[in-house]
Amino acid sequence: MGLSEGLAEWNDWDGAAFEVGRSLGIFSEAEKFTQVKRVFWTDNPLGNALHEVLLQLAAAGVLERREEPDEQFRWLGREAS
Repeated sequence: MGLSEGLAEWNDWDGAAFEVGRSLGIFSEAEKFTQVKRVFWTDNPLGNALHEVLLQLAAAGVLERREEPDEQFRWLGREAS
């Protein structure tokens, strides 16, 4: 599954970051979020970097971001002009 499919609907930031990690090959398709949730629920370089990727993709107009009810992201599929 590609990133556009994984983020077709609104996802909390940690689930969206997990999908980014999958798309980059950091997490395998066989791994479940619950197996690696510590990456997102603790302050560490990998989790922080994946969150930053989400923010940058949102700034570029590829993802849509909202802060309520929680920080969430979904695919827009546009490229920055």
